[in-house]
Order: sequence, then C-alpha cells, then structure tokens
Amino acid sequence: MAKPREKPGAKSLTSPDRLHKIDQLREKNVGTHMPLPQLVVVGDQSSGKSSLLESLTGIPFPNGQGLCTRYATQITHRRDTEQQDISISIIPSPDATDEEKARLSGYHHSVNDTDELLVQFESILADVNAAMGIKTKLNPDGNKTFSQDVLKIEKCGPTEDYLTVIDVPGIFRNTEEGVTTERDKSLVLGMVEGYIEQERTIILAVLPCTVDIMTQGILSLAEKYDKSGERTLGVLTKPDLLKERSTKTVVCDLVNGKKRPLNLGYYIVRNRGADETSEDEPSSRRREDLFKEEPWCNLPPERVGIIALRERLQELLGQITDRVFPKLRTEARKLLADAKSSLKTLGISRQTEREQQRYLCEAAGKFQRIVRDALEANYSAQNTLENKEFRLITQIVNTAEEFNTNFTKLAHSSCFQTDNGTQPFPTTEDCVFSDQTLDPGKFPELDDIIDIDWDAEAPRGEIISWIKHTYHESRGVELGTFGPGLLSSAFREQSKNWGPLTKVLLSKVILIIHHFILGVLEKISLDTKVLGEIKSLITSELLDRYQAGIDQAMLLVSLERDKKPYTLNSAFNSELHGSRSQRVINPLKREATASPYKNDATKRVALESVESIVNKNSTLQSSHEDIHDILKSYYKVARERFVDNIYRQAIDHCLLTGPMSPLFLFNETWVLSLDEEKLQSIAGESRSVREKREQLTKKIQDLEEALKILR
Repeated sequence: MAKPREKPGAKSLTSPDRLHKIDQLREKNVGTHMPLPQLVVVGDQSSGKSSLLESLTGIPFPNGQGLCTRYATQITHRRDTEQQDISISIIPSPDATDEEKARLSGYHHSVNDTDELLVQFESILADVNAAMGIKTKLNPDGNKTFSQDVLKIEKCGPTEDYLTVIDVPGIFRNTEEGVTTERDKSLVLGMVEGYIEQERTIILAVLPCTVDIMTQGILSLAEKYDKSGERTLGVLTKPDLLKERSTKTVVCDLVNGKKRPLNLGYYIVRNRGADETSEDEPSSRRREDLFKEEPWCNLPPERVGIIALRERLQELLGQITDRVFPKLRTEARKLLADAKSSLKTLGISRQTEREQQRYLCEAAGKFQRIVRDALEANYSAQNTLENKEFRLITQIVNTAEEFNTNFTKLAHSSCFQTDNGTQPFPTTEDCVFSDQTLDPGKFPELDDIIDIDWDAEAPRGEIISWIKHTYHESRGVELGTFGPGLLSSAFREQSKNWGPLTKVLLSKVILIIHHFILGVLEKISLDTKVLGEIKSLITSELLDRYQAGIDQAMLLVSLERDKKPYTLNSAFNSELHGSRSQRVINPLKREATASPYKNDATKRVALESVESIVNKNSTLQSSHEDIHDILKSYYKVARERFVDNIYRQAIDHCLLTGPMSPLFLFNETWVLSLDEEKLQSIAGESRSVREKREQLTKKIQDLEEALKILR
C-alpha cells in the first residue's frame, strides 16, 4: 500500500510574494516582452487536459461544454488570510485595441467557493465567450473561433498554496465543417508555440496512455523548442482505460525513464471520468486506488498521482522563479531603455494636425538656421557645415570670382589693341577652373533650366580688321564720322559671348544651391517618407525660383547688349581720353631724341615730327581708331558693371538672400500655409511607423509597470 503523502506545497522553494509578482507581470502582458516563469499545460484535444487541470486546481470545469478550450486559461491559487473567494476576470490580448482592453478589463465575477462556482460556471463561461467575441450556440453573433485573450481564475483563501497553471487550447489535427477552419488550426498551433518557446516555461505535455506515446506530436513540438528536454514534463492520463498488460508495461517504462526519457520525467495520474461529477468526493478519493494494483504499484510513489504531480509543479515553479527573479529587473530596465531609444528615433508623434505642424516647423527652423550660417560662412556653428560640400557661400564666391577672371579673358569676341599698339591673344589655358564640379546628371529635374556644356573660345585678334569691315558695310554720307548704329552693332558683336558665359555661371550656382538644399534636408533627421514628400512638393517652386534667377541674368544681358551703349560713369571719359592721348603720345615718344646739353635728361621732338604724326592718319583711319577707342572704353565700363550686376541681382538677390530665394522656400511660414490634407500627406506618419510607435509606447508602459511591481 502506498504511503500517505505530505500536504502539497511542502517543497515550494520561493516566497508567495515573488510568485504573486510574477502573476502581476503576466497580467500586465510583460510576458510578451521578456520570458516569465510559468507552467503551461499543452496537449491534443481529448488528451485529458481539462480533467487534469480540474484535478490539479480543484476548479470544477463543466463536463462536455468545451467552453474553456477556445482561449488560454490561467488558474492561480494564492494564500490570503483575509479573503476567501474565487474571482474570474479577463486579461486582454496585447493586440487588443484600447476600447477592447477597457471593455475586457472591466469584466469581473466573483463567487465564494467551488460549490457556488460549479452552479454558475456555465453561465459565467458563456458571458466570457460573449465578451471575447467567441462564436457559440449561445452567442451566434461572435466573430471568433479562438481568442488571444486569457481567462483568469484566481482562488484565494487561508489554506491555499501558491500555484499558477496556464492551460492553452488543445491542438487539433482535423477541422470540423462549420466549426473550425485551417486558419483556426494554425492559430491554435501558433498560440501553443508562443507559450512553449519561451525559455522560462515549464511544458506540461499531457499524453493519454491509450495512444502510442512514441509518436505523439505534442512531444515532437515540445522537443522543437526544448531540444534538451530540460523544460518538458510528461503527464500520462487515462491509465484506467488500459486493458493489455503489454501496453501497461510500455507506460511504466516511460515513467521509469526507460523510453524516450525527459529530464523532468513522466508522471501518471487518473482524472475524473466523463460519467463522474465534480462533487462526487468519494469517487474522487477512490480514483487513485488504481495505483495500488499491478503494475502501477511498482512505480516510484513520487511519480504517481495528482498530489505528487502538484508537489513537483510547485517545486519546479519555485526553482525557476528563484533562479530568474533577480534577473527580471535588470532585463526590464534594459528593455525599457532600448524601447525608449527606439521611440526617440521615430521623432515626435505626428498623429494630429498640430503635431504635424510642430514637426515640420522644427525641421524648417533647423533648416533655416543652417542656411543662415552657411550664407554667413559661420561653418563652425553647424555640424552639417563641417562638410566642405555644404560650405555654400564659399563655393558661390569662388565660382563668381572664377567667372569674373574668365569673363575678363574670354567674354569679348576680338582682342582690343593695347596702348602700345600690340594685340595680346589669350587662350582658354589662361582661364581659371575650380577643381570641384557637381555632376548635373544627379539632378535630372534641372535639365530644362541649366546648361554648363558651352565651351568658350579664345577671342580673335583682328579687332581693327573687323572694325574696318563693319564700318565699310554700314557707313553713311557723314564726313569723318560714323553712324549712330555702328557702335551698337560693334558692341553686340564684341559681347556675343556674354549670354552663354552667364548661363554657365548661373547654372553652376543653381547646381551648388540645389545640392545644398537637398543635402541639408537629408541631414536634418527627417523621416524618409517626409523627406520624399517635401522634396516632391517644393521641387516645382524651386525650379520656378531657379528660373527666375536665370531670367534676371538674361535680362541683364539683354539690357547691356540690346540697348544703345550709354553710361554716366566718368571712368568712360577717362578711359577714352587716355586711349586718344596715347595714340599721339606713343609715336612722339618713338620720335623723341635726347637733349644735346649735358646734364639735361629731357627728350625733344621736332616740331615737324609732331605735325607729321598728328596729320599722318587719313580721315578713314581716324574713324576706325575712334570706333576702336570708344568701343574699348565703353566695353570695359559695361563689363565691370555687368559682372557686378549679375552677382548682386541675379545671384545674391534672386538666388541667395532675396525674399524669393530658393533657400528660403522651406521655412515655418510655408509649413503654416499648408492645409490639413497637405499636412497629412507630408508629415502624417505611415501606417508602419504609427504601428511601431504604438507598440513601443505600449511596451514602455508595460515595462514601467513591471519595474514598479519588481521594486
């Protein structure tokens, strides 16, 4: 005869307070973020799970109802010297909406004892099914066959020993038409795997003795997540249905560890049969008399019966709780820090119109601060500007100076005569070209605006020949003079390269500005979607503003070339007077002779020589030279005026610092002008970001609650 066993719970190794805290963590869904110590009962449908659960917990599940198999059930025993009752509540799924969580968390029912529970249990479960949306005969409007919500049954009393067991729906192999589907089968399997894959879960694999244990899928599933078998405990049920001795021997070999051994071993129990009632206490006491018979009586007593199993489960739960409890707070802190860091990378929330405006205004403000510092060459003020490719004003000034140098050497069609009558012949090799050039191919949106492919040609050297030819083709009946249109024609010909050279300059400046704008936008930590939307929305206006700069430059070209040459600049008269004087002075210098007197350094020119030089030129030659000198003097004044105007009006005013500068397009005023639809389109969070933000926010809340519980 088997020895009477001690009261269950004697081997529990941890304090009830720790176990209670673990349950509190589970109720706060902390188990979805880090593994918690738990006992989970798994098995196929009809394996005897519900009966085992009733035997372990004393909770009288109704016979044949199948009402608890559609969701996980957490049954907790907790010692409480002041209260004795059984409370039923629902732990909402982590994926439940706020509305569902509020509704499900609000469900609560309480009874005084198991007798009262037995009377009310069927109606309670029907209410629970309805609350979870489970479709049953009593709730045909339900939309679920299985639920991720958890039914919690907590039994408190002064004689209760702490134990928490979680029962998950039974795995089924075949679907039932009109009841279950392939999707339901996958859902249940996924639910079971979600519990047993956690490294701190003790797997109670329920196996009926009436099947071939060696081929049971539940053991293979447990082995998939517990390869070493350290977390799996086999529970053999329905031994009373075995008739053949050989089959009983196989079961005994499992319990004795001779076949398919598990580190935690196998236990054998006999549960209530289908024809027994929960209140049939004499029958309950007689159930395990079976183990006094052969061959069961030869099994180790600590492996036989519900009491032995319950003791072992309390011991295992205590061991794993004691082992991991000190780590939980550290893990929660790390997970919380990681979650906050991940949430921070998403930036501020952009759910409402106000949040979207704030997000864009902050980005626009940061962008404009970088623009301001870049225009002032205050590069040390912004990390972004430490990169040479973003040193905006430096690049533009260098480009403008390069333009001025090259314009002076290449902009005229023909070379003017110098004061000594020689003609210099500059080449493109004399020009200055910067090492840094931007590839326009990276910005196809600028194709219709910019043009940097024009190749400059060195000026010709036949200015006098060209003047003679032009004069011959256009002179009138005036004596010793030339027509009023000749100078205009001559200047237009001499300045025909101004337009192409200026277009190249503006194209380079626009490339620099466009590269700067897009580059800085990428540097100010905008969401990828937001960045794309802003670029898309401002591109058209940017192109218009770039074109305005080009148009202003071309207007300046037209004003210089298409209008009659005229200036109020006194430098013109000075230049012209100097050129005319040199035409007389230079030949006289060549005719001058040294003084015959000793100590007299002056040179002398004979009066006859002066007269000869002054009267030497014909009227026609004088006209040619006069045209040359006027054109040369005016060209120099016009060129300097033009280069300054191009920088000040087209570059500085239109493209850099004026009110319509493309650099000032993305600013706070622009953001505030956006209507609600455009705001949502630009700054509204994508579904994936919104879902990630909600998940991280919920995770942070759960982990903060966890740290409060673990204090």
